Amino acid sequence: MSSYDLYSTPVPTDTWNVPMSGDTRFTWEYDDGRDRLLSLYQKGKDKQWDAQKRIDWDIEVDPLNVAGLPEHFNPLFGSDIWDRMPQKERDEFGRHQGSWLFSQFLHGEQGALNVSARIVQSVPDLDSKFYAATQTMDEARHVELYGKFVHEKIGMYYPVNQDLAKLLAESLEDSRWDLPYLGMQVLIEGLALAAFGLYRDMSTNPLVKQLLAYVMQDEARHVAFGRLALKDYYAELTDKERAEREEFVVEGCYLMRDRFRGREIFEQLDMPVDKCMEYVDNSEMYTLYQSLLFSRIVPCVRDVGLWGDKVEAAYADMGVLDNAKADLEALMRQDEEYAEKVDEERYAAELAARQDEVDDAIKLGGVE
Repeated sequence: MSSYDLYSTPVPTDTWNVPMSGDTRFTWEYDDGRDRLLSLYQKGKDKQWDAQKRIDWDIEVDPLNVAGLPEHFNPLFGSDIWDRMPQKERDEFGRHQGSWLFSQFLHGEQGALNVSARIVQSVPDLDSKFYAATQTMDEARHVELYGKFVHEKIGMYYPVNQDLAKLLAESLEDSRWDLPYLGMQVLIEGLALAAFGLYRDMSTNPLVKQLLAYVMQDEARHVAFGRLALKDYYAELTDKERAEREEFVVEGCYLMRDRFRGREIFEQLDMPVDKCMEYVDNSEMYTLYQSLLFSRIVPCVRDVGLWGDKVEAAYADMGVLDNAKADLEALMRQDEEYAEKVDEERYAAELAARQDEVDDAIKLGGVE
């Protein structure tokens, strides 16, 4: 397979350059820091892991149904479009859908890698710099992991979704130090965390469940970091400054809502795009999916104090306002505990297999 065959559309040969403004901030005070942020920094160091070793890459993945989901989870299931498609076309659609989904996960992680590095530069507090440095390492590992998964298990990449690209650019271009936090830690990471959780829980493939669980263990800390870093600062904003951030949140949330509609798949496969999008937008499955995607963002936005009328109205329009009642800390604990459980189950299975090998060797020795 040539490198060209790995991409659903040709990849530009030049880099995507986002101009940045703002200051790189140094602080010469080394003897102070917020306990909760320093605790997150310590946890970030303790929880580092190796994507090459922690994931069982020998597990097979069906590239036509990457997550191993039943047919009714397909966004077009039950439509006349789907009913008319022969099995060969359904299989090809499944391959493109898996490639598109995990490619967007991959692109989001590269965005997080660059934004977290930017936060190290721009944030004024040393404790925040410490933690953002551990997050930068986390994001490099996630890019490595998803890149390996898409390349080896699916064999095709999709380009970055333009709604994601727009929010990444807006988060990086702004000179205010808190905007990369708000765009990445709260909006992009919050949505990704919910999406990872949905596919982690629905997937029947052990490899997919593993990699999503381990990435989510990191992401839970990242969202917690954004909350801690912004909450105190936003309490001191003027009404005008707060309104500007709330406007950014509203625009960002609409972009994130549209990010997972999958329009690019229908365009790439030359399907009737408008009809497909109409069906997706009105399907019960997508409505539920969209609501669940905001389960981490809405309570976080409320917690940091950006809860003006425009934000509430936007969430009501999206049908996600009830998510404000969610217990974000409980959700984060569950994400960390899930990854620990996956580890325990995996190592227990490995231990049992080793014990069987020992028992067989003993039996063989006894026969001899």
